[in-house]
Amino acid sequence: MNATAHGIRLGLHRGVREFRHSLGSEDQVYNLVVSIAFLTVLWFQRDSDVEATGVTLAALTLPSMLGLSVVMGGLVGPAGQLSLNREDGTLLRAKAVPHGMVGYLVGRTVQTSLDVTVSLLVILVPGLFLVNVLADAGAGGLLALLGALALGMLSTLPWGAVAGSITKSPGSAMGITMLPMMGLTAISGIFYPITAMPGWLQGVAQVFPIYWTGHGTRAALLPDSAGAAEIGGSWRIMEMIGVLGVWAVVGFLLAPTILRRMARRESGAEMEQRRQAAMQRVR
Repeated sequence: MNATAHGIRLGLHRGVREFRHSLGSEDQVYNLVVSIAFLTVLWFQRDSDVEATGVTLAALTLPSMLGLSVVMGGLVGPAGQLSLNREDGTLLRAKAVPHGMVGYLVGRTVQTSLDVTVSLLVILVPGLFLVNVLADAGAGGLLALLGALALGMLSTLPWGAVAGSITKSPGSAMGITMLPMMGLTAISGIFYPITAMPGWLQGVAQVFPIYWTGHGTRAALLPDSAGAAEIGGSWRIMEMIGVLGVWAVVGFLLAPTILRRMARRESGAEMEQRRQAAMQRVR
């Protein structure tokens, strides 16, 4: 086994171990709070029909929540973890080991993917008691759902790594990712049809992955009639693939260069400065 393959194998094991550790952490409290909040939204939307679609507002919202969860997990999770690992020295130690950065990045990817899977289940399983969107989706719909979720993850994961690389603290990493996410969520048709938004906001939303990932999950799980609530009155699958694909390709071309530059700058002195800054924040 060559050194790179060995680093990948160690990264896979590391990602699984860190995921298991996270199951007993405070992150699960966050997942529970999010689940309760989303279920509350679905409860109030369950009897609201969306005109000309043949489905309820809750049926439109549940697939959208799945898309939102993937985009948020792919962007916010890696940004916060990478920034935190720079601060506590994890990244510096990985840099000192042959092919350690390969193992580190593989581990981050594995943990993020597993964390997102838990987040999806936390939303989907209880949500099905209120909205049975899977009843008519069939095997084809489930495969389309997996494809949309995978594209959503690929389109945001490298950008989360970029955000974690250019910020100096976990707090700033959260700020640079969460604040834009909150604004884009409000205009991207996650909790209400995007066609109710002004035309210029619809244009802004269509530039970013959050709208298109939600569009893909809705297209996978909902009947064709529900496309009436979408821009243009139909499911635009090729446009979804194109936009998410561009974000993914550009991200994966850009992220390795930024990560390499960030890793080269890592040093014991830099880490100590960040550690002292973190201690000052705690005080």
